Amino acid sequence: MTQVGTVYGEALYELALSEGLDSAILAQLGVLEQAFRSEPDYLKLLRSPNLSKSERCGILDEAFRDRVQPYLLNFLKILVEKGYIGSFSQCCEAFTRRYNEDHGILPVTAVTAVALTAEQTAALTEKLSRITGKTIALRNRLDPQVLGGVRLDYDGKRLDDTIAHRLEAIRGLLKKDVL
Repeated sequence: MTQVGTVYGEALYELALSEGLDSAILAQLGVLEQAFRSEPDYLKLLRSPNLSKSERCGILDEAFRDRVQPYLLNFLKILVEKGYIGSFSQCCEAFTRRYNEDHGILPVTAVTAVALTAEQTAALTEKLSRITGKTIALRNRLDPQVLGGVRLDYDGKRLDDTIAHRLEAIRGLLKKDVL
């Protein structure tokens, strides 16, 4: 994450928190981030040196006035004016990280070969919540290379109980013992 993303994202979070808008702005940030990902040309337009800063801010006004919180719209305009709109996703990441810390939410990614069922998701979420004492925001990512089992990625840690990991451990033991 860039320093710009951290500084601006945390500043937006502090403002949103002080105004009691942290949850609303978090939701709107998610929608905007998804929209910008699906339309990367829009961000290119907002960075375009061919348009003046006021024209780019006008584009934001036209698209988002009365659709997002005014603080969020002004935040986008500041990013455009400072030339930092390319750091928007890092700002969202910093905002979300602070929100999760303050609300006791632990994002966890479960990497599996096939999608988890609703029952498996619920059981895993409940168990992780008991272990960590936090509310778990579980996301399932599919990776056929894991072959089976589950790998959990959270808080900079990785718990790997996949078949691929077990096979790699056995391979390492065999190399060590044979050589």
